[in-house]
Amino acid sequence: MLKILNILNTSVCSNIAKASASTSALPKVLSEWSPPRQVWLENMSTVEEKKVGIIELNNSIFGAAPRIDIVHQNIEWQRKYRFVSFAHTKTRNEVRGGGRKPWPQKGLGRARHGSIRSPLWRGGGIAHGPRSPTTHFYMLPFYNRVLGLVSTLSIKLAQDDLHVVNDLEIPTDDPQYLKDLVAARLWGPSVLFVDSSDVLPTNISVGAETINHINLMPVYGLNVYSMLKHNTLVLTESAIKDIERKLLEHLNRTDARALMSKFRYDK
Repeated sequence: MLKILNILNTSVCSNIAKASASTSALPKVLSEWSPPRQVWLENMSTVEEKKVGIIELNNSIFGAAPRIDIVHQNIEWQRKYRFVSFAHTKTRNEVRGGGRKPWPQKGLGRARHGSIRSPLWRGGGIAHGPRSPTTHFYMLPFYNRVLGLVSTLSIKLAQDDLHVVNDLEIPTDDPQYLKDLVAARLWGPSVLFVDSSDVLPTNISVGAETINHINLMPVYGLNVYSMLKHNTLVLTESAIKDIERKLLEHLNRTDARALMSKFRYDK
């Protein structure tokens, strides 16, 4: 019996030694966390692109595996919660006429009717028809909205459609300057500029006012539908910090169970 136990102990020790040797032989990248994503920090002061520096992006926000199903849920939610149907039909009580009985109840051999505005009659009321206004509002779960933002930001970065600038200060309020800048940097037909503040610089606000395919937005208004509607997403350095701080806070908060409870209007 002792011989058997000694044989088992020696075999287990040899297996552990082999496993430790194999793990030590693994590449260094697999044994450590992947490094943060890096993007160029560009300028807005000239039409020609100038690299101001390099900024690091958090992998949990800009390097996550995209969930296309959750992105689709966010799109459908944003499209439907603002839609109100105004299709309306009148019931038998709202249709004009039909105040008297069309013929006596008995004696004529005809079917019994009390009003010509019954749904059985042509020109009568509609039973179970649409009644306006009908809203299609519903609330998407909290973390589905958070993961929708994370997936969309990761998709934009992976497709090289996300650019980071130091600020939104431009030298002139001429709309042609913005058009030339977008064309020179190949930013695509439509561009969305996002800043940390809702008080944006005067020149870019005036210049983008008459251009329908260039829009400005503060960080607190960033959403999945707007990011996918525009070809290029341009974030300022301060907007990047706010986005990472807010999304990381929501991804690591401790009251997730309460947030995922059923939505109530008095919440």
